[in-house]
Amino acid sequence: MSESYTTSFSVHQNPEDVFHAINDVRGWWDGEIEGTADSLGAEFTYRHGALHYSKQKVTEFVPGKKVVWLVTEADITFVTDRTEWKDTRVVFDIAEKDGKTEVTFTHEGLVPQFECYDGCSDAWGYYVKDSLPKFIAKSRSEVGS
Repeated sequence: MSESYTTSFSVHQNPEDVFHAINDVRGWWDGEIEGTADSLGAEFTYRHGALHYSKQKVTEFVPGKKVVWLVTEADITFVTDRTEWKDTRVVFDIAEKDGKTEVTFTHEGLVPQFECYDGCSDAWGYYVKDSLPKFIAKSRSEVGS
């Protein structure tokens, strides 16, 4: 889905550290989280006040390489179709590139035709381009100390 929201970033940490950080959702997401994302088949819910609720199931879990979450439930209250996210996939592809680890994030199914596309892609931009890289760097420095 070429129109789906996608972005990428690179960090100095190794792919295994990056993989571990991605799966520690509480470390880089705001809001209320219940459940876990740290194994194949794991499920977690995310709630951000009254604006957003979603439930994700881990459908791919390849250490150091890839994580995929299927959105099984969604209630986004600021759009007409509150279930826009349902059955979309959140994909993290992890690869070594030029001595760094590159993460390519794609929310498959989050497309410009969605009413929430602008607001949701802005939120993903914050989480994936700011919060997650900072958490990866912090997590690694804590492990190394």
